[in-house]
Amino acid sequence: MYDIQTRQRALALVGQGRSLNAVSKQTGISRAAIRSWQSRVEPLPRMAAQARPCPRCLPEPGTPADSASYTYLLGLYLGDGCISAHRSGGHYLRIACADAWPGLIEMCRAAIAAVRPEDRVYVLQKQGCVMVTGYGRHWPCLFPQYGPGKKHHRPIVLEPWQQRIVHAHPWELLRGLIHSDGCRVTNWTSRTVAGEKKRYEYPRYFFSNLSADVLRLYTNTLDAVGVAWRRANAKNISVAQRASVALMDAHIGAKY
Repeated sequence: MYDIQTRQRALALVGQGRSLNAVSKQTGISRAAIRSWQSRVEPLPRMAAQARPCPRCLPEPGTPADSASYTYLLGLYLGDGCISAHRSGGHYLRIACADAWPGLIEMCRAAIAAVRPEDRVYVLQKQGCVMVTGYGRHWPCLFPQYGPGKKHHRPIVLEPWQQRIVHAHPWELLRGLIHSDGCRVTNWTSRTVAGEKKRYEYPRYFFSNLSADVLRLYTNTLDAVGVAWRRANAKNISVAQRASVALMDAHIGAKY
């Protein structure tokens, strides 16, 4: 993506009588691009939008305008998301969503569009799931946890600006984490009362992740909103106390 001044300078060299090949070698710009500028020098509206920097790339770095959607998307990314580079210089943000949860798929699409309205968002069908995908140049800026390999093989630490957003929107982060790597289930147990065996059912929330850092972020956020939890095992966190489940239901609820 070249700005208008770069395009005009290249065309000025062509106007001096130089060949496209010579101008291409001097500027490093492809002959095809220079040729297309001879008929239209202004960037297409969508390309111009994609070229706008993200808030983190400004001289004074800021935060996404829709910080609530960003926090929800952060939870989805830390759970079932990945970022991969493309040879063009852009990056794909992909969030895996099971076909069983059409509401989640739409919420994920809406969050990506809210965070980066300039970028393209589409859904790629896989077996049993879809990859909700956003393509653009600034996903690593917005999710600095991006890196090579699996997330549980590298440190996952929020930057101070992310921590401030999470502090302002803790339930959005929890919702994103539950919607990606969590669930609301109904457990049951049996008790003998007055010689009669009775079945009791109760709801609970589970969150599972292989990253100790992501688990810690989840439990720290639960602590911040007053939800009691316990560690079921090395990778599973359970919320089962009635008052805490009711609080989770009020803010999160089951996936759909």
